[in-house]
Amino acid sequence: MNEPVLARLQHLMTLREEVETLGAGPWTPTADWADSDAYLTLHLDVPGIDPERLEMHEEGGMLTVAGERAAPQGLLSAERPSGVFRRVLTFPREVMPQSGEAHLAGGVLTVRFQKKHPTIDVHSADMHGADKQGADTHGDGSHSG
Repeated sequence: MNEPVLARLQHLMTLREEVETLGAGPWTPTADWADSDAYLTLHLDVPGIDPERLEMHEEGGMLTVAGERAAPQGLLSAERPSGVFRRVLTFPREVMPQSGEAHLAGGVLTVRFQKKHPTIDVHSADMHGADKQGADTHGDGSHSG
C-alpha cells in the first residue's frame, strides 16, 4: 500500500475512536432471556454496578431496568462504558405479575419470573365420587373393592 492510503486509513480509525468516545452517552447492557418449564429468566450484563444503583419496575408486560455505573477517576484511556442506562424489555412470554426474584453476582443481574400458564387442569368431582361409592369403574359391570 502507498503512504496516502495508509494515512487515510489511520485518520479514519482515529475519527472512529473519537466518535465512539464522544458519543458514548448512555450505555446499554446486553440481555438474554431463557425459558424453562416454570420460569422465564432474564440475564443482564451489568458489571461494576452497585446493587443499590439498580432499579426495576414491571408493568404491562414490560420490565424496565435502570441503573448507573460511575466513571472511574484518573483514567488515561476509557473504553468501558459508564453513566446512566435504562432498558425497557418486553416479556417474550406471559409471566405472573410481581413474581420476579432478582440476584446480582459476577456482574450479571439474573431476574427469574414465574410463567403464567394459559390452561388450568379441571377435575370432575363426580368422577372421583363415583369411584369412592363403588360405581362400575371397569366398564363391564364388575366392582372393585
